[in-house]
Amino acid sequence: MKHKFIVLLGDGMGDYPLPELGDKTPLEVASTPGMDYLAARGSLGRLRTIPEGMAKGSDVANLSILGYGPARYYTGRAPLEAASMGLSLSAEEVVFRCNLVNIQTPSPLAPLQKGVMVDYSAGHITSQEAETLIRLLDEKLGGNGRRFHPGVSYRHLLVVKDGPEAVDCTPPHDISGEPLSDHLPQGEGADLLISLMHASHELLAPHPLNQQREKEGKRSANLIWLWGQGRPPSLPSFRERFGLSGAIISAVDLVKGLGRSAGLEVIEVPGATGFLDTNYQGKAEALLKAIEALDFVFLHLEAPDEAGHSGDIQTKIQAIEQFDARIIQPVIAGLEGKKGVKVLLLCDHFTPIAVRTHTDDPVPFLISSLDAEPKEGSRYNEAAAKASGVFFPEGHRLMEHFLK
Repeated sequence: MKHKFIVLLGDGMGDYPLPELGDKTPLEVASTPGMDYLAARGSLGRLRTIPEGMAKGSDVANLSILGYGPARYYTGRAPLEAASMGLSLSAEEVVFRCNLVNIQTPSPLAPLQKGVMVDYSAGHITSQEAETLIRLLDEKLGGNGRRFHPGVSYRHLLVVKDGPEAVDCTPPHDISGEPLSDHLPQGEGADLLISLMHASHELLAPHPLNQQREKEGKRSANLIWLWGQGRPPSLPSFRERFGLSGAIISAVDLVKGLGRSAGLEVIEVPGATGFLDTNYQGKAEALLKAIEALDFVFLHLEAPDEAGHSGDIQTKIQAIEQFDARIIQPVIAGLEGKKGVKVLLLCDHFTPIAVRTHTDDPVPFLISSLDAEPKEGSRYNEAAAKASGVFFPEGHRLMEHFLK
């Protein structure tokens, strides 16, 4: 019998026990009957998705989960997003992630060093609003080997010919509430990036679109933050690695770029936003349709990670419960009666409420066979996975195990 394989990934879903939750994690207190159903028919464990010394990012973690050793294949975050957007890069070009962020400065003309990072997502600015601002930056700051490309919400790209690949840049979601002076780019080429960021502030802060957002009580997108740079990766295709046809479903350019780089079909779901208002039904339906024709489907949900970055306990619980009720349960129902379907449920990394950024803690995973006999009392969470005693120190080995 030929098997079908499904990955259901809640980005940043893992967390630490919280006093506000009686020393339990959001996963432990959330109502998750779909996850419980899978746990009753599967086995738990943990894996290390981020090798020691590597950046604690979704790029590294998801590359590992897909079965590609990051130490060998990782070349940077922005190149993966460029692949998702279909950008063609030359060997001389370096691509940077270009966040639209919100900062606070003591005065409009104050240097960036006096600023504080308020919001790495500029209030989750809409893609339509963001495109207006990125087009302006390309018009005013592009040229001379530089080009800005609009993406989704606050996530965009800057391509720089002969750009400073080795410059040290900090992810903006790691520094919420912190002074910019401690985290501006450093090293060779940093001056170019800082000058572009400063120029963007002068253009964006007074822009009518941002003035209107502030009047409406929204955060303005008053600065670009450059980071995650690199050159295009060269991955063997997923079919070459594992002999399977497959697809990826996500709202996030980074994850779609990983899929495209691995030769997976990228399924676009209208209304997929990367936050709580995403099109859950559309994602679940796209998975069920795709798995009829393909061997492997990887579905990624961003919302728990966004809630972790904001430090909002209730929103993280809500994101987990929405994942369960509106994706996991419909997928289970849609596969009822089908034989040979295996499901891998996991998160890519922790995004703990207490620290509001990614950590490299081993993450819980669950492998379930939908036609297996159920057992009593099983749940999917951090503590249960740890109690299993199963651990993959090289996270990219889990995919080989899952696909057996």
